[in-house]
Amino acid sequence: GGAGKAGERGLRGYNGRKGQKGQVGPPGNSCKLHYAAFSVGRRKPLHSSDYFQHVTFDTELVNLYKHFSMFTGKFFCYVPGIYFFNLNVHTWNFKETYLHVMQNNKEVAILYAQPSDRSIMQSQSLMLELQEGDEVWVRMFKRERENGVYSEESDIYITFNGHLIKPAIE
Repeated sequence: GGAGKAGERGLRGYNGRKGQKGQVGPPGNSCKLHYAAFSVGRRKPLHSSDYFQHVTFDTELVNLYKHFSMFTGKFFCYVPGIYFFNLNVHTWNFKETYLHVMQNNKEVAILYAQPSDRSIMQSQSLMLELQEGDEVWVRMFKRERENGVYSEESDIYITFNGHLIKPAIE
């Protein structure tokens, strides 16, 4: 004949003794943390004088590892990956505000406000995938109208910010 029906499961027994310690495993990959962040401001107002005018900044709020050059007004990418950038300006009454966020020599976003009898805060945010050596900066564009951005020595009305969201290689 065949085997009979299995009976009920019995009670669990006591835990046995702890075994011997095992061998050390192979070393893992080195953990490299990648960071990049800057926040700069400008206390001086801007008026367009040339067809394209490079915007520089005079106040350093955060500049991790000095990836943003206060001299050139450009962020230099040392860590490839996805970045977030933000530009904030205070428009000038009765003047057009026309700025480009630039990646190397290419316009990637515009910040624009039409002339108005009242000034407003205007903002532009974007994410960019950068390669090592890419530069991100701000350019003022002059058209037929007078172009300006308001600021004053006592306060910062113009800010440019950027930080690494995700490095290309982790």
